[in-house]
Amino acid sequence: MPMRFELSNKEFVSLSRMSVKQASVHAKWIIGRVIGTKMQKTAKVRVTRLVLDPYLLKYYNKRKTYFAHDALQQCTVGDIVLLKALAERRSRHVKHELAEIVHKVGNVVDPLTGKRVAGSEFLEPLTDPPHSLEQEGTTLTEKLKELNISAAASSGATLVKSSTTAP
Repeated sequence: MPMRFELSNKEFVSLSRMSVKQASVHAKWIIGRVIGTKMQKTAKVRVTRLVLDPYLLKYYNKRKTYFAHDALQQCTVGDIVLLKALAERRSRHVKHELAEIVHKVGNVVDPLTGKRVAGSEFLEPLTDPPHSLEQEGTTLTEKLKELNISAAASSGATLVKSSTTAP
């Protein structure tokens, strides 16, 4: 025989709160994209987090907007920035400060050469560091051309050899 429980309204509410887990994040460091800089010394930053849907067991993007104090007004729309939580609010909405600009918008740098690029074209000429090939007097582009020619010549030589040895 099933047991029946009689609960008051307060007890029911407290039990229902216990069963539902509410995720709240109070992060000290946040990374996000600047979406607005029209306010003086303040940047509007959008942060995207992945949140698990408990029913579907699938992660979805959850966006939240923060206002951060930008004393030097160095942010532009599209920058990726690192925010630090303040100990106390600067104003009603501003609870963070700009710690660092991680990636400046429009300033794409090739990680291998350290040169600025636009699409697949280098904005700066490719040159060697002064200490590596200064003795030989060759530039990086000449060395790359030499490597491509030698690679093509060696692959062509193997093709010629294989075609002459086969009956």
